[in-house]
Amino acid sequence: MAPEPQPAHIADSHEVIRVIGARENNLQGIDVEIPKRRLTVFTGVSGSGKSSLVFGTIANESQRLINETYPTFVQQFMGQLSRPDVDALENISPAIVVDQERMGSNARSTVGTATDVHAMLRLLFSRIGVPHVGSPQAFSFNVPSVSGAGAVTFEKSGQKVKERRSFEITGGMCPACEGLGQVSDIDLDELLDRSLSLAAGAIRVPGYNPDGWMVKGFTESGFLDRDKPIADYTEAELHDFLHKEQTKVKIAGINMTYEGLIPKVTKSMLQKDRDSLQPHIRAFVDRAVKFMPCPACGGTRLNDGARSSKIAGVSIADAAAMQITDLAAWVATIDDPAVAPLVAGLTQALDSFVDIGLGYLSLDRSSGTLSGGEAQRTKMIRHLGSSLTDMTYVFDEPSTGLHPHDIQRMNDLLLLLRDKGNTVLVVEHKPEVIAIADHVIDLGPGAGRHGGRIMYEGDVAGLRASDTITGRHFDHRAELKPTTRTRTGAIEIRGANLHNLKDVDVDVPLGILTVITGVAGSGKSSLIHGSLPASAEVVVVDQTPIKGSRRSSPATYTGILDDIRKAFAKANGVKPALFSANSDGACPACRGLGVIITNLGFTQSVETRCELCEGSGFSDDVLEYTLDGRTIAEVLAMSADEAAAFLGKGPAHTTLLRMIDVGLGYITLGQALNTLSGGERQRLKLAISMAKTGAVYVLDEPTTGLHLADVDNLLALLDRLVDAGNSVIVIEHHQAVMAHADWIIDVGPGAGRDGGTVVFEGTPADLVSQGETLTAQHLARYVGA
Repeated sequence: MAPEPQPAHIADSHEVIRVIGARENNLQGIDVEIPKRRLTVFTGVSGSGKSSLVFGTIANESQRLINETYPTFVQQFMGQLSRPDVDALENISPAIVVDQERMGSNARSTVGTATDVHAMLRLLFSRIGVPHVGSPQAFSFNVPSVSGAGAVTFEKSGQKVKERRSFEITGGMCPACEGLGQVSDIDLDELLDRSLSLAAGAIRVPGYNPDGWMVKGFTESGFLDRDKPIADYTEAELHDFLHKEQTKVKIAGINMTYEGLIPKVTKSMLQKDRDSLQPHIRAFVDRAVKFMPCPACGGTRLNDGARSSKIAGVSIADAAAMQITDLAAWVATIDDPAVAPLVAGLTQALDSFVDIGLGYLSLDRSSGTLSGGEAQRTKMIRHLGSSLTDMTYVFDEPSTGLHPHDIQRMNDLLLLLRDKGNTVLVVEHKPEVIAIADHVIDLGPGAGRHGGRIMYEGDVAGLRASDTITGRHFDHRAELKPTTRTRTGAIEIRGANLHNLKDVDVDVPLGILTVITGVAGSGKSSLIHGSLPASAEVVVVDQTPIKGSRRSSPATYTGILDDIRKAFAKANGVKPALFSANSDGACPACRGLGVIITNLGFTQSVETRCELCEGSGFSDDVLEYTLDGRTIAEVLAMSADEAAAFLGKGPAHTTLLRMIDVGLGYITLGQALNTLSGGERQRLKLAISMAKTGAVYVLDEPTTGLHLADVDNLLALLDRLVDAGNSVIVIEHHQAVMAHADWIIDVGPGAGRDGGTVVFEGTPADLVSQGETLTAQHLARYVGA
């Protein structure tokens, strides 16, 4: 029988990315062909191997090969990527990964600088701003104004000549706040107790013990009286204590540098990333330091010169502070032939923000405050304006954080990238995104070691008709509940005005499942996270990274490892510390890491699997001990499903059952926490907090990363939480969760300035019957009403 003809775009071997024998993570030696210059969506349950194929294999190898084209000098400053576990990869093009990683908390990075839109705005003002104040850098808050003189060496008549020349750099940075837009005010009463002396413990800063070295630097400096209360200090003594600049002193015969308390604390605590501080220091900083807009620049980050230049009465600071929808309208009014091409490019970039549902942002918004979904869409905008073609763009659930109303606009942009001649690879669960695919690759059938195989390749119609778990659930729809629970009380929110909220008054019900919804940027998170009272009864379960070292794993985070170590110790008559790769049981070669880290001088360090322990992190002696025939390394290599069956009872068994309940049965106990997605992190946090009763659970988009088949399991879990006597508040866009709610609070009607009000409160059935809001229209379409 003759083979069926292949589609035209698959027939040419150069028109496909060919993957042969992929075994990265749980992939089971799969072969697959991906059409180039098409939009391919990868589907499958969480943990089925989608990311291992798309990110770990294709994108990783593309970036590794590109890095190898750079000179060795350049490579040493780049991350070292290892070759993925695959027999062959053919016809891959340069890959650009557009993921959901936060854009970092660099205080100098804004939405405008991260997308280069602010650079276009600076160029515009340098061309036609009145008065003219200089080049584009005169409008940059990251460039200071500097003047001075220096020696310049140049060649004249064959001779080298050194000449002293003056120079002047005109930048836009506000000199008072150094372009940060805010200044810090330290509460001295939190830093010290003025009624006490240094010897009696006047300094209240963590780590400044009266008999410790930090305080000795003050008491033995010769500048201060150790037994004199701070309240009795002269003005000069107070200055030396709090503000004195670095000065060499000798303390206990050792040359040291003396510095005032405020600059010392500023450098050691305030100038560091807040999230990197230890919890007790972070709490101290939150108490002691108040940040406020810089009075010199009004929080604009710019100096007087940059703010003085205007176009039609609008300064660059005014423009950057506008909501992007307003800024786009203002730019459209500029009619000057000298800048027509620039205005066209700027208009296109701003329209992309609006098209992708981010028109509610402003260019001066700090990039570190964007959610994962907002960050991914902001990165997408940067690439939409690129002149590069025939690239491979890789997206990780681009629908995250998007209301159904916004998903169609995002789909249009994915198709636009494809139509520019690029290959677009999308890992996604939402049927609205899968529906636009030219080609679908479904992995499964299950998660972890039960996945890693290709279950389906072809078009969307074929997926719908297939008997795969994705195909069977593609058109599945949750139904409106015939009856809803009755509230047991309410949390009263009054006058909420955080961000775009407009003095909102609303009662959030208790004892039931409440869903907060609305378009992206409408004010949902501001209403809940910014207004709910902080108390022991409120359990916030979000997708923020879990703090921990490279040694942290689900086993350590949940506390399961403590129980496992005790069980091994009891079974073998030895101490529990022996079964810790961070303690007595560590492999002597890799010290429990499982990898050998080679530091190549000032170049990037290289990691290789430890051959002595074969990556387990444990010494040979430890691996001689077993529990029911399994070593500690083998237990940590188990999935939660397998471990629950192996550990048939006890606290660890109970925690493992909770992990399975939240859809994490495929997660292995010993894998690194930083390998978990945002949705997986959230569900792991939920698993360890589920033991509470009478609590108020606040979940932020818990369907993130969940396959269509897993959403039903999540709904059942939410029901169990409520039925156990808890209140559950879910911030969510997924229509299945909305349909299953007892009560819906819809925030809107639009985003940014156009949102910030409660446009509906009631049951899902009432929302559908009224059909007035965007949410109502999409939910009605979803349930077929």
